[in-house]
Amino acid sequence: SKELVKRDLKLVILDRIDNPAAIAELKAINPKVTVSFYPYDVTVPIAETTKLLKTIFAKLKTVDILINGAGILDDHEIERTIAVNYTGLVNTTTAIMDFWDKRKGGPGGIICNIGSVTGFNAIYQVPVYSGTKAAVVNFTSSLAKLAPITGVTAYTVNPGITRTTLV
Repeated sequence: SKELVKRDLKLVILDRIDNPAAIAELKAINPKVTVSFYPYDVTVPIAETTKLLKTIFAKLKTVDILINGAGILDDHEIERTIAVNYTGLVNTTTAIMDFWDKRKGGPGGIICNIGSVTGFNAIYQVPVYSGTKAAVVNFTSSLAKLAPITGVTAYTVNPGITRTTLV
């Protein structure tokens, strides 16, 4: 987010947790850039996501990039791990495709899905997490192959262990 605002890109943050200090920090980096926040839980039904996106598109007119970065690492919470790491990502992506898909008159766009190296090399201690990240890699790969007809470029970023609240 810090790098995006440095490049004069409007930033819309969708998250379960409102963090006014983080928003203020982003605005301070580049005061001429608009940074806005909307409460969002990726596990909501796709209709709710579409409704939120309609609000955002009506306000901003264009959205160029979607970064799907929600994720949890808790193999004891199987359904929630799948819901956040995979189903939520698929639903959010599917909802924004209604706005971007050139076959529907959209302008195209860019989707960046956050995967993990575990999507390629599973960690046996967290098989559910690893499985969701493998699903993200394959889902995104399929979307990427559709880019010539949808106008939507899709790719994954697959970091190794990273210092975040996840770990």
